[in-house]
Amino acid sequence: MASARRRTLRSLAAALALAATAATSCAAVERVEAWTPQGVSSPQFESHAAFDPRNGDFWFVRSSPKFEGWRILVSHCSASGWSEPQPPAFAGDGVEADPWFTPDGRVLYFISTRSSDGTKRKDLDIWRVERDADGRWGMPQRLPEPVNSTAQEWFPRLAADGWLYFGSGRPGGRGKTDIWRAREQGGRWVVENAGAAFNGPGDEYEPLPSPDGTWMLVEGDDSYYRVRREGDHWLAREKLPPEINRNGSEIGAVFSPSGRTVLFARDTKGPLSGEFFVWHLGADEAWPPACPAAK
Repeated sequence: MASARRRTLRSLAAALALAATAATSCAAVERVEAWTPQGVSSPQFESHAAFDPRNGDFWFVRSSPKFEGWRILVSHCSASGWSEPQPPAFAGDGVEADPWFTPDGRVLYFISTRSSDGTKRKDLDIWRVERDADGRWGMPQRLPEPVNSTAQEWFPRLAADGWLYFGSGRPGGRGKTDIWRAREQGGRWVVENAGAAFNGPGDEYEPLPSPDGTWMLVEGDDSYYRVRREGDHWLAREKLPPEINRNGSEIGAVFSPSGRTVLFARDTKGPLSGEFFVWHLGADEAWPPACPAAK
């Protein structure tokens, strides 16, 4: 009897320890704090951050407090902090948004309504621009059909599986707007719907693959969802808790290189309008980078 009771107590203690660990992990996952970099935060709407892997420059989108008139801006870190944001050298006419670097920093993807072949475009398309070894940017290139369409395209993000994931309002989807993916094969582009794990009857438009390719953060129906990968397929999406989905305005997320931290934007409904927030998925890391760098 005594030995059976000891076994029961040990099992209960183990279960309680496991529950405590899970609770601690959950609390860490749900911890969110504001990030207001001096020189960048303003009464305008700042969102869609990207950090240059080569030099640490801070790229982001600034728009009106009503989230209109998007422009990509760049700020450099100096001894006195972040510099006054300026448009990149390749900025075009029209609205431009959603910058994203490949891990080696050689290519930047973004969306734009800039003129193409002398034609002023009305819909947002996916563009990419390459940088040479000396850091000079080339001429941006619009991705061809069928990647781009006559509908809007958003948030192009290259995943570890080699697919370029993006949002689009093109016909043939499962809802109003869907997550699609594209890859170049044999000199031509193949495009397909990302499937039911990502898409429902509503709007899905911002897919963010984790650096290790094990899950994806998806913006849809004014909420963030987690989509996990199991083997060669994706599991059904899970809505994230209210610590992340505070008011339905969350948008423009980016992972830290380690994948342990996410930076996203939220409309605070206050004087600073859209501002950045840091979501710690686990143990804290020194990211986003401090400017000037901590000594």
